[in-house]
Amino acid sequence: MGEKAVVIAAPGGPEQLKLVDVDVGAPGPGEIRIRHHACGLNYIDVYHRNGAYALPLPARLGMEGAGVVEAVGEGVTHLSVGDRAAYASQPPGAYATARVMPAKCVLKLPDAIDFETGAAMMLKGLTVQYLLRRTLPQGGLQAGDFVLFHAAAGGVGLIACQWARALGLQLIGTAGSDEKCQLALDHGAAHAINYRRDADFAARVREITGGRGVKVVYDSVGADTWEGSLNSLAPFGLLASFGGASGAVPPINIGTLAAKGSVYVTRPTLFTHIATHQATQAMGNELFDMVAGGKVRIRIDKRYALADVAEAHRDLEARRLLGSAVLLP
Repeated sequence: MGEKAVVIAAPGGPEQLKLVDVDVGAPGPGEIRIRHHACGLNYIDVYHRNGAYALPLPARLGMEGAGVVEAVGEGVTHLSVGDRAAYASQPPGAYATARVMPAKCVLKLPDAIDFETGAAMMLKGLTVQYLLRRTLPQGGLQAGDFVLFHAAAGGVGLIACQWARALGLQLIGTAGSDEKCQLALDHGAAHAINYRRDADFAARVREITGGRGVKVVYDSVGADTWEGSLNSLAPFGLLASFGGASGAVPPINIGTLAAKGSVYVTRPTLFTHIATHQATQAMGNELFDMVAGGKVRIRIDKRYALADVAEAHRDLEARRLLGSAVLLP
């Protein structure tokens, strides 16, 4: 059977995404070959496609998937042929029927979790894990604390709403419609702000928190929300900027952090956190427990054939997707 993968020859719009024949080959030391049953779709894939995050060209896309291990390279001990497995990993290349890839970020998928859920949850779920469990304000987070989470009805956001509820946190979610706000509330957000109607979302945050502000803001929107995010923080609060869906954050005058109340800013990425197999496994175990235990349910809004990847990207960029989506090889 001929193998297929999605490749771009140059950065640009969804029309750049081409499904081509590829030779997969055998895994080398530290690698595995995996046959995908489902591939995840994430906003980082758009950044790779449009050149915001430059890749060597021609480039393959896709950062997460789930399937069955077909071959194991020398030195790989945590996976065996026939294992059900899932991953979020560099380098890109998950938009494919099968691939050879580094084994360190590939984890055994528990039997209680199906392939589509596995493909839809790894990058987003591990992102929520490192945010809510590892990217913490001074003194950490305790039950009852307020946090602000932008894009709360997206794939990452809906996982965050549920995980925050499980931790006892008061998550204030923002979204761009009443329907999306209701979805966030249904998934565990304590409050939801429609920022298209309440443009000054920071003022609403102050109302909700009795004037104090939140301990931490988790912001993947970037340029459009940056100022409001800073204005939503309590003294010594933390702004964790983990994406720029609306564009890059402008340069910061560091004196602003003093004026806003000795606040902190960080720009974390998932891939720093999953740099070793040990760290990936520990984070993955916590994610698997949340999902298998029913505390976090992964909403898959849409399924696309791998050949329809351009349509999937158009839907993703137009914010037509609620929750997660997967590509099916």
